[in-house]
Amino acid sequence: MKVGFIGLGNMGSGMAANLLKAGHEVAVYNRSAEKTRPLVEQGARYAAQVADACRADAVFTMLADDHALECVVFGDHGVLASLGKGKTHISSSTISISLSERLTEAHGKAGQKFVAAPVLGRPEAAAAAKLAVLAAGAPDAVEPCLPLLEAIGQKTFRMGDKPPVANLVKLSANFLIASLVEALSEAMALVAKAGLDQKEFLKFLTSFDAPLFKVYGTLIAEKKFEPAGFAATLGLKDVRLALAAGESLRVPLPIASLVRDKLLTLLAQGGEKLDWSAVSLIAEEQAGLKARVA
Repeated sequence: MKVGFIGLGNMGSGMAANLLKAGHEVAVYNRSAEKTRPLVEQGARYAAQVADACRADAVFTMLADDHALECVVFGDHGVLASLGKGKTHISSSTISISLSERLTEAHGKAGQKFVAAPVLGRPEAAAAAKLAVLAAGAPDAVEPCLPLLEAIGQKTFRMGDKPPVANLVKLSANFLIASLVEALSEAMALVAKAGLDQKEFLKFLTSFDAPLFKVYGTLIAEKKFEPAGFAATLGLKDVRLALAAGESLRVPLPIASLVRDKLLTLLAQGGEKLDWSAVSLIAEEQAGLKARVA
């Protein structure tokens, strides 16, 4: 298929590369043009502007937040204005429910198709095509795109006909991970305060099948917060979106409020460029372990 890909950050670069490896014809656009070079060297076509990436059967967007996606979709010569009738916008960004609803409506009015396909996994999973893909949209929109989704992930989960549902599932999953990171951070600060090496505690936790403990426990114990696989700023954004979804659905999320405040504290202390697992530094600081963010 002819595919456009917009947004070549930590996740998007690996996803676009796997589409190329699967034999699709890929045009790549990024606001910082230098990020397109490795993919162009692999056979991708350089798109000088958003509209150039939309001359395709489907266009992926993988952007940081609502604002970035709104600019790309609704801006002059954006996706909405440039994508052909009957063609498909696949949004893999983690976005708000309200924006997903707006995109569904806008693309429908323009005679275009919209598929929400947010993904679960860190950059190394994106590079290895091991993402979990959460896909929702009308069957006639999702079905033709399955080969594309299969190229970027190890499994595609169908979330029904309404795109916002996939976005809600992604926000719920990220909230759960953020809560785990906070709980893990507190537990590791507790054992460290008692004099136990955090890596020994991690060995115990990972002696059974607990991949999230292994991934985030290693980052916490070894203080591997840079480069950020998932930046604290994005973690805060996702937890805030989960809280907004909870408010709109009248679902109290008290732990989400706590995790939001911990992430906000991390950012207030200079942790903007750190992985969201660096929230563990706040737990250690509060435990009197003299952890420093910056």
